[in-house]
Amino acid sequence: MKVGLSTSVIQQGQSGVAQYVFALVAALLRHPARPDLTLFVLEDDVPLFHFARNDARIVPVSERIRSPVKNILWHQTVLPLLARDHRLDVLHVPSYRRMLWPRPCPLVTTIHDLAPFHVAGKYDWKRMFYGRIVARSLARRQDRIIAVSQNTGTDIQRFFKVPAETISVIHNGLDHTRFAPDATEAAKQFVAQRFDLREPFFLYVARLEHPGKNHVRLIEAFNRFKAQTRSEWQLVFGGSNWHGAPAIHAAIRQWPFRRDIRCLGFVESDALPLLYRAATVFVYPSLFEGFGFPPLEAMACGCPVLCSTRGALGEVVGDAAATVNPDDVADLTTQLAALAGDPALRARLRAAGLARAQRFDWQRSASRTLEVYASVLEAVTAPGNVIAARQAVEH
Repeated sequence: MKVGLSTSVIQQGQSGVAQYVFALVAALLRHPARPDLTLFVLEDDVPLFHFARNDARIVPVSERIRSPVKNILWHQTVLPLLARDHRLDVLHVPSYRRMLWPRPCPLVTTIHDLAPFHVAGKYDWKRMFYGRIVARSLARRQDRIIAVSQNTGTDIQRFFKVPAETISVIHNGLDHTRFAPDATEAAKQFVAQRFDLREPFFLYVARLEHPGKNHVRLIEAFNRFKAQTRSEWQLVFGGSNWHGAPAIHAAIRQWPFRRDIRCLGFVESDALPLLYRAATVFVYPSLFEGFGFPPLEAMACGCPVLCSTRGALGEVVGDAAATVNPDDVADLTTQLAALAGDPALRARLRAAGLARAQRFDWQRSASRTLEVYASVLEAVTAPGNVIAARQAVEH
């Protein structure tokens, strides 16, 4: 089976979609039923797929189409031609903002979340319009939509009016060779040397995005916690600047305990598991998530988690995390103090998190994704559907 995967939305590897693409590609290439995989990759991103160079066909795409508008146009005009040239059986686009209108072959898309319907000001008005209006029509052109959580699947039915039978809920997986509770003391030594972090610290790994990731309320809650406890704890942000980042940096500067708040920027892949292991508590007060990789990764590394349950977060963390109302600064403050002051609570959450993380595995996710590819191909090539399939391709 010849499968094409568009990777031009990975934002140079610094996003959750990027982690999805890298992990899914790696798992598909390890699978016994490995497909004949073609990856369409922006030129500067080709080195990021070094791990796949011997097992997949990598087609470089001009950097001139990296910007969002040009990238959308490329997906609608050039990618369908490439799909025909490479005689693809299935084309998978892992972003709802890049879904195709033309149908050169059976189309599969992954929708990670429908945040524009839940978080006001998530993006600028143009992206909000595209995500709310244009994408709705495109979604109905897909042969199958993969939703990374049941919450996202429900949103797709609700907001895009897509029939339930065209949606497959496939949870994201977890790379247990990377994210594991190994050598905590060595991890602490590493982050002390690399990041100069030596005191107990709360860790939040997410893009510096305002208002969606809720950094500003967390900053206020942390300052209240510090004022109440006079402890040595620090608050550490791991993530690159994104939409609204200036508001987050301004919020840090305005509070008295700003010196105890650290912004590390994007944390490289090799350092991230060590940072999770070294953290005393992981916090994730996001206003909405379609899945939420970081709290699951933290659990797998043995770090107790304090988490919002908005969107799919409750579905992902279950009862293995302490939970918080992300809109309530007082609740955030109380929960920070409770976790900082109760080692037994942290130990219970650590054990529960380790058990919860075992439920998520990329090989299972890859197997179910291959089933989706096979089912859409079978549906199109069934004898009664051949004429309809040809007409769909022509149009």
